[in-house]
Amino acid sequence: MSFAIPVKRLRETDTLMAFYHPKPAYPFHVLIVPKKASASLMELDSSDAAFLADLYSSVQSIVEEFKLPAYRLIVNGGEFQDFSQLHFHLIADVER
Repeated sequence: MSFAIPVKRLRETDTLMAFYHPKPAYPFHVLIVPKKASASLMELDSSDAAFLADLYSSVQSIVEEFKLPAYRLIVNGGEFQDFSQLHFHLIADVER
C-alpha cells in the first residue's frame, strides 16, 4: 500500500497494515487494510483467523497508545464501500 500512497504506518504485521487516512474525515482517522486481497468482509473465512487476531490486537494497541476515550471501528460493504479492497476505519473525535 505504501507504494501507492505515501503513508505513515502505525502498525504492520504479516497480515495487515494500519496507517493514517490520507484524507481523514475525523480528527483521528486510521485505515487498517489486510495484506491479502479481499474485496469485502463477506470473503473472509476460517483461514483468515490470523488477520482477525491481528486486527483486534492492532486496534487495542492503537486505542491504548493514543488514549482514545471513545472510538469506532467501521467496515463498509456493498454500495457503502468506496473501493473493492476490504479495509477498516478506526475513528475518534480527538486530535492525534
